[in-house]
Amino acid sequence: MLRNQSQTYSDAVKEYRRRYKLDPPPGFEAWHNYARKHHSHIIDEFDVIYDSISPFWKLSGKEFVESMNKLYNTTQSELWLCEFSGKDARTKCHHPNRTYDRHYSYLFDKLLWNLPGMLPNVKFLINHFDEPRVLVPPHTSSRNSHQDKTFHLTDMSLKPTWDALTGFCAQSQHKAGEAYAEPAVETYGLPFVKNHFSESNLCKHPEYRNLHGSFISPKTFHLIQGLAPVMSTGAFSTMGDIMIPSPAYVEIEFQYNKTRDLLWSQKKDNLYWTGSNTGGYAMNKQWRNYQRQRFVNLAQNLGYQTHSYLRKTDDLISRIKSGFLNSRLFDVAFTRIFQCDSKYCRDQSTHFNVKSWADKDEAFGSKLVFDLDGNGISGRYYKLLASNSLPLKQTLFREWHDERLMPWVHYVPVSQSLEELPELVSYLTSIGAGQKIAGEISQRGRRWMSKAVREVDMTIYTYRLILELARLQDPARKAI
Repeated sequence: MLRNQSQTYSDAVKEYRRRYKLDPPPGFEAWHNYARKHHSHIIDEFDVIYDSISPFWKLSGKEFVESMNKLYNTTQSELWLCEFSGKDARTKCHHPNRTYDRHYSYLFDKLLWNLPGMLPNVKFLINHFDEPRVLVPPHTSSRNSHQDKTFHLTDMSLKPTWDALTGFCAQSQHKAGEAYAEPAVETYGLPFVKNHFSESNLCKHPEYRNLHGSFISPKTFHLIQGLAPVMSTGAFSTMGDIMIPSPAYVEIEFQYNKTRDLLWSQKKDNLYWTGSNTGGYAMNKQWRNYQRQRFVNLAQNLGYQTHSYLRKTDDLISRIKSGFLNSRLFDVAFTRIFQCDSKYCRDQSTHFNVKSWADKDEAFGSKLVFDLDGNGISGRYYKLLASNSLPLKQTLFREWHDERLMPWVHYVPVSQSLEELPELVSYLTSIGAGQKIAGEISQRGRRWMSKAVREVDMTIYTYRLILELARLQDPARKAI
């Protein structure tokens, strides 16, 4: 990826035209200069932006703004309308009923404060819920049709969402990263993740229907169907939210403090995770299928479970089944049980071994640290990547950084089924070759985090997104 990045402004323009069949937006040269000045390793890999904004080219600039205003003023839209002042590099956000914007104005101010006079004025809509919002119909309607300007809002909170989210799979469009080749690696029947974009593609995995709380009974899910230009911090593969960094990534609570960390050699050979049981709302026994509950259930080896391991005999590797799980390799527990009717809160409190409290930096005592979806994306991910530990990441949410963080290079991906996790943890903590690999991936991820997922890299991404949004809402722009 790095070898193919444009080295000059002229190259960046050519690559932009090649990818998107358009000229770059006004201000692109200043953006390029800013990115170069701040030693950005990524110049061309911003497909995640273009994929999310491309449906809106069928609206004129005037229609785009009208669409935002109409959606904001629609009853129960629950969206924030934010106005960014290019002159002051300040953002103000408004909501019909709420006053606390969950630090979204702070996010834009924190990322863009040092760019006064360099960016245009723009307006944009923000989804403040953890869960994503937008489902864009396939591009089958004619340009400027009435359908393109119509929104359907459906409150699917506490309801199954799978059928709605996968209803357009037969007509699904290419998404960023899907062109990455899947390596020809023998997995011996275990679901090791080969391509994280393919792994998170809902259309390719009908089994996910019953493996994630967001599809079974989400705490909040206000679905918007239509050409809705809404920003979110994460979204499923079939959705059309415009990706922005999470405010958590710039909040003090989630920042890495190296004085609280240990050297790799000083850490315990185990996997650590503690947290709450977010991810879905439990109104029945289906909580057992939610992603966090399945993970903790496995790690605490509750009930009668059979685990898969790989064993080498006479240079032949085979898969074996065993009821054994080395509990010394897992330090995993819930610290809070909520988001459930009282009966099912009691059931979970009884079923799991619950810790009363855990220090927010306790994870740094372990070589392996787990990270997974809650109601939305995990805000602690960057903190773990920056540490001397190795993140094992399970997620279905796509984020702004997906094109720059590579599985098995910067972190270890984990499948939704978790079937490979016992073998993975055993190998990375207890086998010499695995321990060496774990240390190397941890080191690469930490170094890359300090080069390509810095706060200034979030600024560079957001800067480019603002330029694209400004062009989309230019009143002189005609529909394509």
